[in-house]
Amino acid sequence: MAGARTTLYDPAPAALDEGRRFAGWRPQSLHSLWTEAGLIDVRTTAIEVPTVFGDFADLWEPFLAGQGPAPGYVAALAPDERDRLRDALRAAVPTRPDGAIPLTARAWAVSGRLP
Repeated sequence: MAGARTTLYDPAPAALDEGRRFAGWRPQSLHSLWTEAGLIDVRTTAIEVPTVFGDFADLWEPFLAGQGPAPGYVAALAPDERDRLRDALRAAVPTRPDGAIPLTARAWAVSGRLP
């Protein structure tokens, strides 16, 4: 279909990408921010939490709620675009033989002390 938007290559969600939206919240940036604030012995530590979704529906259904940047984007898609996105995500995520999908959630902790 000529001129149809392809969800897989849609630039619109780039503005919602948390990696871009929170680019300053990376270990080196956080370290610099704390150091510039006058703290010493600054350390950044990754907090990683393994998350396992029981199956694809367990992963996908929260995207249909429409709350938050990614779900809001998904909810605004036309049904055929949403289906293409769902199918692309299903093909991209690591899936165990039992259908479970293991992913890792990560946050950064920063500590420092006053001189």
